[in-house]
Amino acid sequence: MTSHGTRTDEEAEDLDVEEALALVKENPGPSGPPHGDHDHAAKNAHATPHRDHGHHGDHSHRGAHGPHGAHGPHGDPHKQADSHHRATPWPEARATAEHAARTAVRAARRAPLAAPLDAALGLTLAAPLTALTDLPSFDTSAMDGWAVAGPGPWTVRDEDVLAGHAEPAPLTDGEAARIATGARVPLDTTAVLRTEHGRTDGRDRLQATREVVHGQDIRPRGQECRSGDQLLPVGTLVTPAVLGLAAAAGYDSVTAVPRPRVDVLVLGDELLTEGRPHDGLIRDALGPMLPPWLRALGAEVRAVRRIGDDAEALHRAVTTSDADLVITTGGTAAGPVDHVHPVLSRIGAELLVDGVMVRPGHPMLLARLKDDQHLVGLPGNPLAAVSGLLTLAEPLLRTLAARPAPEPYTLPLRDAVHGHPYDTRLVPVVLRGDGAVPLHYNGPAMLRGIAAADALAVVPPGGSRPGQEAELLDLPWATGGIGVCFT
Repeated sequence: MTSHGTRTDEEAEDLDVEEALALVKENPGPSGPPHGDHDHAAKNAHATPHRDHGHHGDHSHRGAHGPHGAHGPHGDPHKQADSHHRATPWPEARATAEHAARTAVRAARRAPLAAPLDAALGLTLAAPLTALTDLPSFDTSAMDGWAVAGPGPWTVRDEDVLAGHAEPAPLTDGEAARIATGARVPLDTTAVLRTEHGRTDGRDRLQATREVVHGQDIRPRGQECRSGDQLLPVGTLVTPAVLGLAAAAGYDSVTAVPRPRVDVLVLGDELLTEGRPHDGLIRDALGPMLPPWLRALGAEVRAVRRIGDDAEALHRAVTTSDADLVITTGGTAAGPVDHVHPVLSRIGAELLVDGVMVRPGHPMLLARLKDDQHLVGLPGNPLAAVSGLLTLAEPLLRTLAARPAPEPYTLPLRDAVHGHPYDTRLVPVVLRGDGAVPLHYNGPAMLRGIAAADALAVVPPGGSRPGQEAELLDLPWATGGIGVCFT
């Protein structure tokens, strides 16, 4: 079993924001192609554009000879894939999204921002965090007890030494003063005697109940750092602990990479925003689900607009957006009201990914609208949309935000998972001990499985047997730390 976490580069502090983005680990997956010209690969993969049938469908490849093509159910799957549609392999699609984001970063050159600490969670440092003061900035008591000078016993003076007060008067040999944790240690103090290690008599005479070591329980000035020391490098993800360190070091704000801006366009006349489904209408699940998920991926969601099945409204929304990423839901197939492809063609967008060899989510797409602007088209079925979100939007947003790539990890699957003949499958799982348990209700239109899941298992073509190791994609709410912060 391979453990999971995140990686940073020790040389990050010498880099500027654009170069910090390059530190994001390129990881197309264990079966991915070598890194190179992903745009060129994507163009070759889409020589035969994919057209799925149905408004929000996520269907199988179908040729002139039925669902299994000319070769039947036992034919060569690679030949079937070539004959039906040259979709992009799943690892290559993710690498293409990362590459597209790097190109956008170079084109946009967005300036770093000064983010107040209460708004910096989840951002990436664009400048080193350097100590603005010594930490601690004066000798402080590490414990409640007495500050003592010289050998005991000691006479306890009347004035206590408390945190946040002016510098206390120096001690003389044989003298002690009650002191609180965090208070400034008086000059000439030998040590701090913990409350439980001393006792006083009725004449305010203090005796130690164990040996007193010079300097004990005193935090000397500069013990943690000196003013000017580098505390954290460029490229560090701002976690709650980073916010605490920045505040302790004297910061009110940190210099960070801006969040990528996202506009979400929800398509489909059949979608309701409230109440129960009725009369052929269904509730919109993606409108409520996508914005917090995108925020967990580091994005600033600026707008969620409901477009319906209106080609002109979609055209206006796409061409007037100045977001770094436009996300559409539904309409990526070739039905009578599937307008995403026609609108992209009309505005001259460059299709980088047009269909991915993954289930669910096959008809997802990635297009370059401008040098610094992209569109991710998610299928309308909810779990298929989640697949598109993690396949294309996550690596693109992660790279734009300069977040480190998750370290790949695997766990054995407790149960067998049926596979697609030549497509990757993403299957919701729960983590139990040192294994992953596949969940039911994993069809493209279902959210019941993903709502209970900790991760998605990457199941290779042909499926997985019980005990076989599978790569896992963690879900934001299951990873702990920064990923659980959705606002």
